Amino acid sequence: MLANHANLLQFFSSVEEVVGRKKLQKMIYILKKNGVPFGEKYEFHLFGPYSEELSLRVDELSNLGLIKETKEDKSSYFQYRYTITEEGQQFLTHYDNQFPDYQEAIRLLKEKSSRFLELVSTMLYFEELPQEEVEDKVRTVKKKQNYTDEEMTQAWEFISSLKKQQA
Repeated sequence: MLANHANLLQFFSSVEEVVGRKKLQKMIYILKKNGVPFGEKYEFHLFGPYSEELSLRVDELSNLGLIKETKEDKSSYFQYRYTITEEGQQFLTHYDNQFPDYQEAIRLLKEKSSRFLELVSTMLYFEELPQEEVEDKVRTVKKKQNYTDEEMTQAWEFISSLKKQQA
């Protein structure tokens, strides 16, 4: 159990800051689909793949003071920011060198929008299907997002670049 918490803390240590719960969910899912050993289970949800386990684990880490969750009022919604605390960094010292290096993947994910990561994670959720069927499925389940052909192409290229890094 603590290994899963430590794995998440390693992520927070590497990413420095995550802005948005949706972005956090998508980043972890995409990393998981690219071989990073996150233990959380995902189901398909309104905004694509979602893990209740991840939400609960993040809450636990926050309640323990190992990560800091900051809630910002954006008038029509709340935005959450996550950073690792000094206590979280201390906790990680007990797990030295037990995690894969995925720093470059984090850098690439961090610079993408939540909308784009939602597209990529949804495509990865259906990755066992042929590419054309994946795109049809995404356009069906994400109809309101109205993803363009160009966005689909960019997402496939992004997925390919991540897979090359993990090889």
